[in-house]
Amino acid sequence: MTTTPFGFSRRQFVLGLAAGGAMSVAAPHTLATGASQPGLVQDSAAVLTGTEFDLVVAPALANYTGVSRPAVAINGSIPAPTLVWREGDTVTIRVTNRLPVDTSIHWHGIILPFTMDGVPNISFAGIAPGQTFTYRFKVEQTGTYWYHSHSGFQEMSGMYGSIVVVPAAGERIRADRDYVVQLSDWTDEEPMAVFAKLKHQGDYYNFNQPTAPDFMRDVANYGFSQAVAKRRMWNQMRMSPTDLADISAETFTYLLNGRTPAGNWTGLFDRGERVRLRFINGSSNTFYDVRIPNLPLTVVQADGQDVEPVTVDEFRFGPGETYDVVVQPRDDAYTLFAQSMDRTGYARGTLALHEGLSAPVPAMDAPQPLSMTDMMGAMDHGGGGMDHSQHGGMAMDHSKHSGMTMDHSQHGAKAMDHSQHGGMAMDHSKHGGMAMDHSKHGGKAMDHSQHRAQAAGIKVPSTTVNHARTEYGPSVDMRVDTPRTNLDDPGIGLRNNGRRVLTLADLRTIGGPMDQRLPEREVELHLTGNMERYSWSFDGLEFGDSTPVHFRHGERLRVILQNDTMMTHPMHLHGMWSELENERGEFLARLHTIPVQPAQRISFQVTADALGRWAWHCHLLFHMDAGMFRQVVVS
Repeated sequence: MTTTPFGFSRRQFVLGLAAGGAMSVAAPHTLATGASQPGLVQDSAAVLTGTEFDLVVAPALANYTGVSRPAVAINGSIPAPTLVWREGDTVTIRVTNRLPVDTSIHWHGIILPFTMDGVPNISFAGIAPGQTFTYRFKVEQTGTYWYHSHSGFQEMSGMYGSIVVVPAAGERIRADRDYVVQLSDWTDEEPMAVFAKLKHQGDYYNFNQPTAPDFMRDVANYGFSQAVAKRRMWNQMRMSPTDLADISAETFTYLLNGRTPAGNWTGLFDRGERVRLRFINGSSNTFYDVRIPNLPLTVVQADGQDVEPVTVDEFRFGPGETYDVVVQPRDDAYTLFAQSMDRTGYARGTLALHEGLSAPVPAMDAPQPLSMTDMMGAMDHGGGGMDHSQHGGMAMDHSKHSGMTMDHSQHGAKAMDHSQHGGMAMDHSKHGGMAMDHSKHGGKAMDHSQHRAQAAGIKVPSTTVNHARTEYGPSVDMRVDTPRTNLDDPGIGLRNNGRRVLTLADLRTIGGPMDQRLPEREVELHLTGNMERYSWSFDGLEFGDSTPVHFRHGERLRVILQNDTMMTHPMHLHGMWSELENERGEFLARLHTIPVQPAQRISFQVTADALGRWAWHCHLLFHMDAGMFRQVVVS
């Protein structure tokens, strides 16, 4: 039987305790002035309504696997209380810190003044131990959102909750029952220790490595020589085709509404009812693939925004994303099943006619290895998802592995020299996407806003790949020259699985874009990393080495994100909506968090209508902390 570092069985660790919550209280110990002693954490969240709220952040003990571990709770529960607001109201939230360290709360996806956004050292100083900070803002949107700490790894230790904003005119979406389903992840290890292990060895928690049977399967499929070539290629790159998630069920227990799989959260319904499920991915580092076997899901909202209904069997979403679905149960019980992308574990709940009923829990799907498309993009330059066994369009930097320094600047798009820009985002909107050398202009991108040829705006996103000079360094282990631009790919592990799987291409926000103007300029940034070093960045620059990205107040601009890594990144821009578009520049969906797949190039439009300083980062907590974070200044 496999055991965890704490000695109990792996199955117990993954499935957790039947109780699903805390079971003991620690002995008293000394904390900083103003901090309270850790107490018993509740395993169910209260629902708070109105316009004034009092939230207390305090130490707690959580017990999901048979071991009591330190946690951070809000009002004594994990998840934190669900806050129900009404569109048009001004809400006041007093947050009191009883921790021995600073804390904060970020209202994820809520449009508000930047001083209320809750990001330490960006929008405010943070909340010191023993202090109370008052958030106050007008609620000008509707839908499903969530809130969490933006301080250290407190979010990973239990500091997260849900938000439901009720439309002033009443719900457009008809449902007889309405449930929040908040997914998260928990580790009994100290989060900083987990992070340190990843910094030492990026695949520390990945035990799904290529095996001899995998090699024999490749021989049968491709022949001996190609199978050897494939294995040699991955070895030379010092990468693994099974590296789908940084952290696995080797240390994570996956939770649904604060309950372990064994705890089995249950939502009740009566026959004939329509049930609305507000799915929130409040995890720190986990992509979930969600389905309810034998029950179709009609997606009606994405990131709190109403979308044209689309019926699917399954959807994937990453940390920060939300999807609302409506279901119409016919049987007595159904399993809510959310398996991790790497297929090492799952969260589970039940919809049932009455307590005590359950439905079979499906077996997890087999993990699928990354393909060459996931690594190299669209080799035919058409933007589609083709699988290529050769290197082709990916410029790999092997200098850290073989001692050789390779110059890939002639492989496809030329490398733009950003060395004088301090890592600032490239603005190439007025030049048809061509790379320019701005080094003679004081390190700033030239402003061609008066260029007559572009007076009407830029309709179609640029497809010319421009790698910043800062990508050619120790923090970057790969660059993609021929990225995919298609949005109809459900992602690794979901392709051709026999189920209808939601893709970004399926989303259509009702009402269209908020701003009818075409973008005046484009800002291109690359998502970069080095798995061996476990460093993550924009354009090869970690946050501490970067400079802010500047938006002009009131402008309409296009942001292009290209993923030059082998992992999917859920990218969250604070303070402004990200209006996703397809490769033709046609509006699709209004989102606050956009997942960017490996070797994918996506674009979205932004109206810079929010003055102030805003955070922009990957919502995989360890990626953000390792450097995939930028500041956006709107002025």
